[in-house]
Amino acid sequence: MAWDEWEQLKSQTAEHQPTHMQLNQTDPGTGGGPTADPGSYGDLEVSEAGLAKIGEHAHGLFERLWDEARVAVPSTDKAAGSLTTQGFALGGALQHVSTRWDEQLKSLRDACGHISNHMRVTKKLHAGDDEYIRRQMSSIDTLDAGFNERVGEPGKPNPVYGEPSKKKDS
Repeated sequence: MAWDEWEQLKSQTAEHQPTHMQLNQTDPGTGGGPTADPGSYGDLEVSEAGLAKIGEHAHGLFERLWDEARVAVPSTDKAAGSLTTQGFALGGALQHVSTRWDEQLKSLRDACGHISNHMRVTKKLHAGDDEYIRRQMSSIDTLDAGFNERVGEPGKPNPVYGEPSKKKDS
């Protein structure tokens, strides 16, 4: 295609269609779909048992990949070397496949190890967070008891504060 022809096609297209960008989204005025109260989605619940199970499976896969998937690499490397020394071009190709397999296997094992370690750390962090929240909520309950005027009967002193001290007249 010649440059002049390209320019002609561009100008014809520009005549038929105005140049503008269109994003695939809803009109901002319509709200963009159902709006729900964020509280209606429910709470995120993470149990230590669930995290531990994910971590165990990831670690198990990490071990199995080394034990079962790595077995083929040494024999493949040996076969590739033998084919290469005998003058077959297939030896180099087989070596290339073996090298790529080993690289991908290492990458997958790293990912499994990362997941396993992350689950352990997350489990510890959530346990610490839960304990911190429990302590904070406990102290808030104690504070609330002191500030809540409705602890006692209406019109009566709050018993949380104890008996009022008597003033001495001088």
